[in-house]
Amino acid sequence: MSEDIIECEPERAPVRLPARGKTSRACTLTEIRSLARSHTRTAIRVLVGVMRSEDATPAARVSAANAILDRGWGKAAQPVENGKDGVLELIDRIERIIVHPGSSNSGDVVHDV
Repeated sequence: MSEDIIECEPERAPVRLPARGKTSRACTLTEIRSLARSHTRTAIRVLVGVMRSEDATPAARVSAANAILDRGWGKAAQPVENGKDGVLELIDRIERIIVHPGSSNSGDVVHDV
């Protein structure tokens, strides 16, 4: 089994992570985030390599390309459509009930007095 050495804090000894994921101590979320970010350049290079590889499957190439675009430009906004279920009307009604709970109007716009 291969082991990765991950140093959570510079003043402490490195923590060896067996392939099964058991650790002798837990890293904090900030440490993990920092460690992951330190590998950003390598990760992007790997994604670009997969994206450009003619040996990779089309699905792997598209997945790598999407990951690169998401990290560079953010994920595309997902439009909310008001389909036959009336999702937007339901959200609007719930919002009015929460904002103006004492209103006797069942579906009308509530005006402040």
